[in-house]
Amino acid sequence: MKLSQFKFKLPEEKIALHPTKYRDESRLMVLHKKSEKIDHVMFKDILNYFDEKDVFIFNDTKVFPARLYGNKEKTGARIEVFLLRELNEELRLWDVLVDPARKIRIGNKLYFGDDDSMVAEVIDNTTSRGRTLRFLYDGPHDEFKKALYALGEPPLPYFIKRPVEEEDVERFQTIFAKNEGAVTVPTAGLHFSRELMKRMEIKGIDFSFITLHAGLGNFRDIDVEDLTKHKMDSEQMFVTDEAADIVNRAKDAGRNVCAVGTTVIRATETAAGTEGHLKPFEGWTNKFIFPPYDFQVATSMISNFHLPYSTLLMIVAAFGGYDFVMDAYDIALKEDYRFGTYGDAMLILND
Repeated sequence: MKLSQFKFKLPEEKIALHPTKYRDESRLMVLHKKSEKIDHVMFKDILNYFDEKDVFIFNDTKVFPARLYGNKEKTGARIEVFLLRELNEELRLWDVLVDPARKIRIGNKLYFGDDDSMVAEVIDNTTSRGRTLRFLYDGPHDEFKKALYALGEPPLPYFIKRPVEEEDVERFQTIFAKNEGAVTVPTAGLHFSRELMKRMEIKGIDFSFITLHAGLGNFRDIDVEDLTKHKMDSEQMFVTDEAADIVNRAKDAGRNVCAVGTTVIRATETAAGTEGHLKPFEGWTNKFIFPPYDFQVATSMISNFHLPYSTLLMIVAAFGGYDFVMDAYDIALKEDYRFGTYGDAMLILND
């Protein structure tokens, strides 16, 4: 497959700038792979497509407030700092992106907060935009993290072109977020409300929770036409014995196993064992999935409507079939579906 095969015209007004009022009241397009039938329903109607003992696999990663703004010493220049991951807890070292990068050199100090209470020193250049910062903070680590995160804001993706608002603190996070480490939210999980998950439990649907800390690589531009030459950024992931057992019991019983989002697909395919079983796993993945691909674990998947050329669209096209998915995207544009992180959802079934 070539990068150019994932081009389509997405008018800016089709990108959702805000979430729906209620999580489970976005629209849902249901694709039936074998019959190539398409249904248009509300997300909360997803219950109608699953039965007792089917399994939903969720990504329980938690987004931290990764974007903060500081001022450079002496000049006072405003610098955006995007926290990527903590490198060393004891030394307070963080891998970050800075913008504008050309103004930041090794040895520079950055001041954060209205009272400049948080100070960081640039100690390394890792990429053209990347830096390693050492935060100069005396006190327990928990206290430091709390103070650092109080300065940050939810890291909305670049295509949501508006300032962060109060609603984003709650809505740029799934209701089951538990394990901190993501710098972007696993978007398919945003549609699940407490009420919907309660109704799923009552119906006898089982839940399996894995963790993949979604990184900025999900939004990074692909700069090669030949997709086999693209390298994904590595992301940390965890599949527990319990999570694997829940999925494997369902697989052995011939039940429907639904992956909630592209991050879950990448995690389960990374940890796939023999006969479609899921293995416990702790480590990193840079798995890049694009058509054609033979999926081992999930029998259905949920995803949002993604942007042109994105690796996320490629995963969906691999799962649903390239032609069927791209046709469905044409329909979504005509039918005014909302695209992006806060947009509507798609369910792909094997029937």
